[in-house]
Amino acid sequence: MSDDLTNTPAVTYSEDEWRARLTPDEYAVLRQSGTERPFTGEYTDTTAEGVYECRACGAELFRSNEKFHSHCGWPSFYDPADSDAVVLRTDSSLGMERTEVLCRTCHSHLGHVFVGEGYPTPTDQRYCINSICLRLVPGA
Repeated sequence: MSDDLTNTPAVTYSEDEWRARLTPDEYAVLRQSGTERPFTGEYTDTTAEGVYECRACGAELFRSNEKFHSHCGWPSFYDPADSDAVVLRTDSSLGMERTEVLCRTCHSHLGHVFVGEGYPTPTDQRYCINSICLRLVPGA
């Protein structure tokens, strides 16, 4: 994982093409770095086994065995499915410094990652991801 967004993503569309491919709510989160309301997302409490893909481009991002209940209102994972599945970058919006998580394949916004919150995970990380950014492929 890196914060290098200088490379062109593998999947690119114009903003008009993204708007045509995504619903208005998906576009607001994935392409405009929005956030869905807590405890409203489709995958917040899902325990089904499978692979979570990027809703914008279909790239594999997380696996169900990396998901845990953080009770924060959004799906939480302790590690991406592949160390290169996401890109991290500094987010200084909202008057604080956070680490934004983006899909490496299409550079769509997914959520944020937090470290050292005390969750009993192997990585001590919480990838807090918007449900609307994901698509679960059961049993994959």
